[in-house]
Amino acid sequence: MYMGYCYLCEKDSTETYFSYFCSKCRRIKHLINLYEDDVYDTLECVLVRDKKQQEHKIKTMEKTKPSIIKTRSQKKDIVDEVD
Repeated sequence: MYMGYCYLCEKDSTETYFSYFCSKCRRIKHLINLYEDDVYDTLECVLVRDKKQQEHKIKTMEKTKPSIIKTRSQKKDIVDEVD
């Protein structure tokens, strides 16, 4: 039986033929109904970043990002070449 796509995420299929949301989005809808504006405020504070915050995050990620990642086998090959 064909079930439609979720009205919110538009990716997952709905739980039943007559429902509008997938299970994840139904949970989000429940949280919005329960906490109202707190959900929106939390999403804005945690997930949405302004330009200054984006630049800071990029700089932080560049500092922590290793330049070259080597696996154990690659390290072993280097040691073998030296011997």
